Amino acid sequence: MTKLTSIAIFIAGIFASAHAISAEPIEVIKAVKVTEPEKVELGKMLFFEPRLSKSGYISCNSCHNLATGGVDALPTSVGHNWQQGPINSPTVLNANYMLAQFWDGRASDLQAQAAGPIENPKEMGYSHALATQTIASMPAYRAHFAKVYGDENVTIDRLTDAISTFEKTLVTPNSPFDQYLLGKQDAISVDAKAGYQLFKSKGCVSCHNGPAVGGTMYMKMGLIKPFHTNNPAEGRIAVTGKEADKFVFKVPTLRNIELTYPYFHDGSVWTLEEAVNTMADIQLGQKLSDKENLAMVAFLVSLTGEQPQITLPILPPSNKNTPRPVPFSHDPMSSKPVSSELLK
Repeated sequence: MTKLTSIAIFIAGIFASAHAISAEPIEVIKAVKVTEPEKVELGKMLFFEPRLSKSGYISCNSCHNLATGGVDALPTSVGHNWQQGPINSPTVLNANYMLAQFWDGRASDLQAQAAGPIENPKEMGYSHALATQTIASMPAYRAHFAKVYGDENVTIDRLTDAISTFEKTLVTPNSPFDQYLLGKQDAISVDAKAGYQLFKSKGCVSCHNGPAVGGTMYMKMGLIKPFHTNNPAEGRIAVTGKEADKFVFKVPTLRNIELTYPYFHDGSVWTLEEAVNTMADIQLGQKLSDKENLAMVAFLVSLTGEQPQITLPILPPSNKNTPRPVPFSHDPMSSKPVSSELLK
């Protein structure tokens, strides 16, 4: 075989592989390229900053724990004063691939999402004004803002811009399934391969596709059969006011799904096996055999990618100008209630 022929075969193989990848409903998720490292670092500090909450205890990482797949592994999250959250916390990993944020899509992007929990009385329980005042009270933070934005002014737009820039780096590339898509046939098991074929033939890919294997459309929960839950969330109807959007939610990403239990918007299901059977039943009107369930779960597990390697930031100390945290309904160091200003 001539050298020229070998090169031609090699090139043909590359094109064939690229065509095979492009023909698949699931796309390889790519490693992120950081173009604004100083803003990312500031955003990371703010992501882990508990003083953005009234209690001085809850941070973004509390509900989107980067040590546990970007979730808190609870049916619904714990908010200010131990209030129960209304809905399961979705993962922050690969969240930039979503068409919108929150289960009902009420935030158009990650920056809009970052602003919501800070002033939600059931989540971080603070106000945007006090949050920015808290951050601005610390000289080290002001220096970071000046380096990133050109001056020391701390605004909620800048604060959430930095957080969202950090969150955009939280992608999970190089999963076994990505390696399989790229041509490494032994990257996933025989069961996982069978599960992927079932995933396609049963119709799961009509909602779960693209790089994040979901997150790009809305769908009714209980399309064929009703989904029974005690959770009060009703989905998109809360945003649009349209009756047709009742129980319509953003389709979640299936990337890292083995890590992001419990499942569904109400966090009612704790195992992938049960989640797969439930979705087959209420969304597709089908019953899977035990063998089919095992294969489907094997495929879903192969979607777990490399987790972000995070070095915890060292946060600046508070000082006399920093608003005092209010972890309880009254100041534990005094018999007098705290200032009404801090409770706003």
